Amino acid sequence: MSTIQLETDYLIIGCGAVGMAFADVLLSESDANILIVDNHHKPGGHWNDAYPFVTLHQPSAFYGVGSAELSSGRKDEVGLNKGLMELATGGEVMSYFNQVMQHRFLPSGRVQYFPMCQYAGDGKFSAMLSGQEYQVSVNKKIVDGTHFKTSVPATHTRSYSNDPSIDVIPLNELPQLKEPRNEYVVVGGGKTGIDAVLWMLENQIPADRIKWIMPRDGWLMNRENAQPAREFFMSTMGAQALQAEAIGQADSMDDLFDRLEDAGCLLRIYPDTRPKMYHGATVSQDEITELRKVTNVVRLGRVKHINPTSIELEQGSVDAKADALYIDCSARAVPVQDIKPVFDGKLITVQTVRTIQPVFSASFIAHVEANYDDQDKKNDLCTVVPLPNDDVDWLLSNAGQMQNQFKWSQEAGLREWLISNRLDGFTGLTIPDESTTEEEMAVLGRLRAAVPAAAENMPKLMREVMTRKAVQ
Repeated sequence: MSTIQLETDYLIIGCGAVGMAFADVLLSESDANILIVDNHHKPGGHWNDAYPFVTLHQPSAFYGVGSAELSSGRKDEVGLNKGLMELATGGEVMSYFNQVMQHRFLPSGRVQYFPMCQYAGDGKFSAMLSGQEYQVSVNKKIVDGTHFKTSVPATHTRSYSNDPSIDVIPLNELPQLKEPRNEYVVVGGGKTGIDAVLWMLENQIPADRIKWIMPRDGWLMNRENAQPAREFFMSTMGAQALQAEAIGQADSMDDLFDRLEDAGCLLRIYPDTRPKMYHGATVSQDEITELRKVTNVVRLGRVKHINPTSIELEQGSVDAKADALYIDCSARAVPVQDIKPVFDGKLITVQTVRTIQPVFSASFIAHVEANYDDQDKKNDLCTVVPLPNDDVDWLLSNAGQMQNQFKWSQEAGLREWLISNRLDGFTGLTIPDESTTEEEMAVLGRLRAAVPAAAENMPKLMREVMTRKAVQ
């Protein structure tokens, strides 16, 4: 079987949200041809493997590709997200990306799409089901849209072991259960663990039958403060002002987190336990109320091994019930990655340039690629904001975002692009118009006034962050 030769301007590796957001901007802002290679059978990346009850944890309004709305603009009227903008289900996200491919990308005549293919590097890939090999001649750039290596419970390799008699399932299989268990053990304290607990409570599993193994408690974002609609101006922009004020006034990192919590910017599930993790998971106040119903929480580090009588953890062990069901939620959605230059010769490695916003970041990087020539300038505009892991990374990621935002505000044309890009979500809210109220103007005034003090106090707080991270 001979190798098929192909040619394109941009070769994009990965047809998930990141790869598609990047391609969407190239279609709008250049005349480039694009070839996309992906190992899934449908567009959407890790959404192909997601659990059936997954939803976005931030509003649909600023997810997807810039040219096509995912949200209908509705607010949820029932449930734990009541009163806030809708959260698309996994099925809705998959359908959306397929529609973008079928009705925008392919009809353009400028996109070639190769699903069920494995990329081998150097422009080489092969079809997984036939073995057919391809070699791509790339005129401009190779775009790595897989740097985040998104991990989901159904496909990741667990770091702990268990005896053969122990039932361990990914949370994908929860809806398939038909018989009750005396105990349900959730392994993992991140967003996936949160989703598992909420699903079980919603489906009438008593809270006292749930054991939650939580290696680290996490600081959580308040979803009310991430609503990109004008009617939520006071909560969204108010939170931005409160954050800047907290950074400017805090004496220490503990003091900063206390201020952020008092202001409603950050939440924690259990008030008596100090979080040591921050991954950017977003919840509503009603979800917090539900989660607190589970009181059997194990905080002895990560699981090492499970046998019929005990769960062995890093810092000790706890008793186990022989017929317990273990729900594996230990996959981290986006493992921490080494930082690389976004632009490096013919390679573009898509990373976050705004904290915990990979889709917006892909869109922004594509805009810079299409409109700037100098590599040093492009990398300066696209300084990577590291993905957070530890609690103190909240400050690191927000400091990086503030620095980028300042640079963008000094660049002719970028501010207008941000306002018009629906994936941005918030820049437009900072522009007063005839409908802006006195109360809203006061919030914007507070935000502007707080920024200098925040910038002045930031180095002191950053020194504490570096000291903490050095001893971890």
